[in-house]
Order: sequence, then structure tokens, then C-alpha cells
Amino acid sequence: MRIWLIEPYFTGSHAAWAEGYRQHSRHQVSLFRLAGAFWKWRMHGAAVTLARLVRERDEEPDLLLVTDMLNLPTFLGLSRDRLSRLPVALYFHENQLTYPLQPGEKRDLTYGFINFTSALAADRVFFNSRYHLESFFQELPRLLKHFPDHNELWTVAAIRAKSQVLPVGVDLRRLDRGDTQESRHEPAGKSAPLILWNQRWEYDKNPAEFFRALYVLAERGLDFQVALCGQNYRLVPTEFEEARQRLGHRIAQYGYVNDDDYAKVLWRTDIVVSTALHEFFGVALVEALYCGAFPVLPHRLTYPDLLPATVHSLCLYTDFDGLVERLAWALTHIEEARAISLREVAAGYDWAVLAPLYDAALAEVACSS
Repeated sequence: MRIWLIEPYFTGSHAAWAEGYRQHSRHQVSLFRLAGAFWKWRMHGAAVTLARLVRERDEEPDLLLVTDMLNLPTFLGLSRDRLSRLPVALYFHENQLTYPLQPGEKRDLTYGFINFTSALAADRVFFNSRYHLESFFQELPRLLKHFPDHNELWTVAAIRAKSQVLPVGVDLRRLDRGDTQESRHEPAGKSAPLILWNQRWEYDKNPAEFFRALYVLAERGLDFQVALCGQNYRLVPTEFEEARQRLGHRIAQYGYVNDDDYAKVLWRTDIVVSTALHEFFGVALVEALYCGAFPVLPHRLTYPDLLPATVHSLCLYTDFDGLVERLAWALTHIEEARAISLREVAAGYDWAVLAPLYDAALAEVACSS
């Protein structure tokens, strides 16, 4: 089967997902993409450019797989002479109905409405987690009720009936090359436990709360090191600069690292932490779990579904005090924390496992549409 994968925002986890599926699928996947920049313009204008690109191709696919940054009705309207009868699957990495706003920011309903009409136009809708699906459909009726008449609330059930969860595939096996003797956890007493931040340096990941917890642990005299990885899109990430000063010698890594060095950091990590205000899936967490890290995570968002219920009480917190106490427990019981392996849970998201599920799901869309 020939699939055209349309990705208007090719960067970061979006790019890794698209390339990962293209490489691991048994289908013939052709990728149409635009650079991951100017996200608002991508949601308005990418449909025009991508429609032109697909209309320039001589062959036709059997199915279109598009992502949430595409204005699908506009794209289909501009390519109807070529693609009008093709089945279309829409994949939601994120959505603009429930993505958290910065303090003082007012939500522009335009972008949520693009997500809505795209889902309505698609033959099948995939969400990257159960939490993402449920939060989208919880918010969608409120979006439609904002408008003065013809709210078309029937569409909520219609979209939900054609929606399902299809987790993100992750190239976890690439991380195996970082599993060396030097990167393995040191025996107790040889080195301080390493706490990892491997998320974006952005407001929606709530780094201020993470550092606040570390300052409490440091004041208690607990021994630890910190690796601050993840990408930074801000000129002056003030929380990180302050932490660099206050934590000083505890900082083992500061800033983005290449893939090989990232793998080595992951295998050295003892504890991975999230304080996120927003997480629809959690690729960074899955990567850390695969390499043996003990997770300390909020009891909300997608995290409860990613971890087995048997470790929820140890790993999931509901407030700041719970965050500090779980971190303190892990630091003072480091060998017990290291013995809790969630590698097999994480391995279930490797492309070797998920690519066949994607292939089957998309083949079913092509056959039933």
C-alpha cells in the first residue's frame, strides 16, 4: 500500500515520528513536509503549499496520513482534482483546544476550530494517548458552544465514533548504543544519584516547580546530581540559569546534547522527573524508562496510563509535597529505586512493536473507506 504522510510541522518529536514510521512500515510511505517553524502560519498556510506539492506528483497513493497542524478541509479542497476520493487518516500529536496557555494569554479559537473541522473531514482519527482523546472530546462541545448558532453538536459523537488511540512509536533501539560500562549506574556510595530533566525548557513543562523541589532536597543535605537536557527555544531561560548558579557542582550536564551523548546520559540516569502542565504522550519519559530510570511524575495527564498500576503509589504525586517526598525516597533508597525496572513497559512503544499496528490500522482505513 502507498501512503502519503503529510507533515506541516517537521521538527522534534513530529519529525522523529514521521521518519520512524516511514523507515519501519511495510507499506511504501512518502513524506511531504514543511519546516517546523511559525506554527500559526503552518496551520493556516501549509495546506496551500502542501496541496501544490502533492498535485505536482504523477502517481497517486492509496491513503493519506496527515497530522494535526494541517488544515485538512482546505488541503482537500485545493487538491480535489487529484485526491478527492482517497481515504484520509488524521493523527493528533497535540491539539489547540486543550494545549495550555501561557499566563495572561487568551486562547484563539481559530486554531481549535481548524483541528475540529480537520477531524470532521477525516475518515479516521488517531490520538497518541487515551488522555489526549478524552481531553479533546471533553473540550470540543465547549468550543462549539462558543458560537452563536448552528453549533452542530452532533459532530462530537460523529468524530468520536471514528476515533481511536494509536500510541507514538519511538526508536528506542537507537539508545542501546549508549549502554556501556561507563554509562551504567555506579554502585551505591561511588557517585551521587543522577536526576534527569529531559523535556523542553518551556513553560508548559513547568521547570520552576522542578527546581523548587531540587532546592528543598539540597537544603535537606541529600546527595544528588542533575542532568538538564532537552531543547531550549528561549533566549534567556531564567529558571535554568538560576538553577545553574544555585545548584553549582550538582549540575552534571547543562543543555542540549547530541543523540549519542543523550543515550549515555539516559543510561547513567537514576531518576527521571516531570512536573509538566501539559503532556499528551511523553516520548522523553519513555526513553528514560527504557534505559532504566525510576520515574517521579504527576498523577495526571497521560502519566497514569504510561505506568503500571503497581508502581503508581511510589512514582506518582498529587502535589508539591508529594513530589519532594517521592524524590527524597528515591535518593535515600537508591538501590531499591534502581531495582524497579520499567524497561519492558517502555519497550512496548518501540517501532518494532508499533509499526505493524500502524500498518494494520491504516490498511483497515484504506479498505473500509
